[in-house]
Amino acid sequence: MRLYLSSLYFILWQLPLFAQDQILIEAESFEEKGGWLIDQQFFDIMGSSYLLAHGLGTPVGDAITKLKVAEGGDYHVWVRTKDWAPFPVGPGKFSLLIGDVYEKSFGATGQTGWQWYDGGLVKLQNQTEVGFILKDFTGFDGRCDAIYLTRDHTFKPPHDQGVLHNWRKELLGLGRVPKDAGIFDLVVIGGGMAGTCTALSAARQGLKVALVQNRPVLGGNNSSEIRVHLMGRTDQNDFPVLGRIVHELDNGDPGNANPDGKRYGDERKEQIVRLQPNLSLYLNLHAYAVETEGNEIRTVIARNIETNEELRFPARLFADCTGDGTIGYLAGADYRMGRESKAETGETYAPDEADDFTLGTSNLWHTSIQDSPTSFPETAWALTFSDEYYLDTDKADWQWETGYGNFNTITQAEEIRDHNFRAIYGNWSFLKNNKSDKYGHHKLDWVAHIGGKRESRRLMGDYILNQNDCTGEIERQPDGFVTATWTIDLHFPDPENQKYFEGEEFFAATKHIRVAPYNIPYRCLYSRNIGNLFMAGRNISTTHVAFGSTRVMKTCGMMGELVGFAAGLAIQHNTSPRGVYENHLNELTSMVSGVKYSRP
Repeated sequence: MRLYLSSLYFILWQLPLFAQDQILIEAESFEEKGGWLIDQQFFDIMGSSYLLAHGLGTPVGDAITKLKVAEGGDYHVWVRTKDWAPFPVGPGKFSLLIGDVYEKSFGATGQTGWQWYDGGLVKLQNQTEVGFILKDFTGFDGRCDAIYLTRDHTFKPPHDQGVLHNWRKELLGLGRVPKDAGIFDLVVIGGGMAGTCTALSAARQGLKVALVQNRPVLGGNNSSEIRVHLMGRTDQNDFPVLGRIVHELDNGDPGNANPDGKRYGDERKEQIVRLQPNLSLYLNLHAYAVETEGNEIRTVIARNIETNEELRFPARLFADCTGDGTIGYLAGADYRMGRESKAETGETYAPDEADDFTLGTSNLWHTSIQDSPTSFPETAWALTFSDEYYLDTDKADWQWETGYGNFNTITQAEEIRDHNFRAIYGNWSFLKNNKSDKYGHHKLDWVAHIGGKRESRRLMGDYILNQNDCTGEIERQPDGFVTATWTIDLHFPDPENQKYFEGEEFFAATKHIRVAPYNIPYRCLYSRNIGNLFMAGRNISTTHVAFGSTRVMKTCGMMGELVGFAAGLAIQHNTSPRGVYENHLNELTSMVSGVKYSRP
């Protein structure tokens, strides 16, 4: 853990001089986490990870750390936290204990949003080792971002995200320029199925590859953290080479929200990656910044979600497999978010007017049956259910979804996840306390704290796939390689759920529009204005309607395999992703066909 005491130095971002000693402790860096979890998924909005007390209604074990106080005295305590469900006060109450001289509660104030809360004063002794403890009271997702102590009693920590970001870095002693992780041919950001397949495919072309993933496991939605099974078919490919790596990573079909997290094959995926020559795996690193030159990316900068140490990843090529199109967005890539109009795309399933509607995010959950009756607390702060409307189920499936048009799936990702929590806990509390004849012996075992996202940004390529490509009304493109088989599957709020929770819907419905197998063009897999950026996964170049078919994970994995082949050609011929299409398409075709290419 990195903890720094600082005194009498200049901060260069329009902050006042610090004339007194100060201590910043990032909660995610606590030496012992106890039952608290590191939550990094809102890093791009918050500028940091935080600790989450995700105990499903049972208080989690204490998080503990220690530091040695260089100079004693009266320190002003500030705690950055959030009352996540303030009605009238939320369930996230916890206490901060400092040694045996300080204890104060936070997290249940009735105020909204992330804030620095004034914790008053604590007297610390000179040259003593002091323990800091986070003690959870409810098990209902209390959260702590950081603890700050200062002997300047007039100073309040910054709230503005830009200023706060630089202030954190200064106090953590991270320095101005992170060290390089190495020099790579290709850096892949995002370790879901698309990113993992991209990295393996490129490494098998002989490229030096880095795979950067912001969680401790690979697989994304198909991991033990989220638990969504793989969908899409790989047995109807026109190009038989594609799909082999997907099969290699596929751990069978455990369904959604399987109680056995091992069924999703986290360990197996990681072993395959770590055994691959030329491929370096970097887990728990969140890529949040880029360095560009002209219209190309030169470097991606990532921060460890626990220690906050940073690394730079220079490369010739980059692949954005983040799902959110984060790297492309940071680099200035053209992107879309929401639905195009029918007039713009000519799609019969597009709306008359363009809007911001996106598919939502799911947090799955499951229960088990116990030998004796169990209890679950009343949840006045959660969504309210009644005999008139409740969901009579002991586990979730894909329909438990929040987002749609009333939330922004990037800037409001935490609110979406928390809304899912309020729906899950509220419905389960109703079942436990009102339907005990059926659910009296059931226990809530697992609720995903990491959201399974569907839709956000789509990075625009030289070709934008649309509904008419999916339905075969447009002639097949010469670079159409990845065979897609999933229906056009565009979710919308379930009408009954909308009736009772209008504006707060959390349950989805869909109408499957069947398609014959069709091929996704390679030109959908690289940016049209960032010269060395590939993309694979749900953030490729499609319309909203076409995205409804391309977004499933086996299809996304095959996109990654194709990108790996193309990256190999780009390095071999010293060209760009677009250059592969313009000058080496026949060679790429031969590679994915499994036929040795003969140069004309």
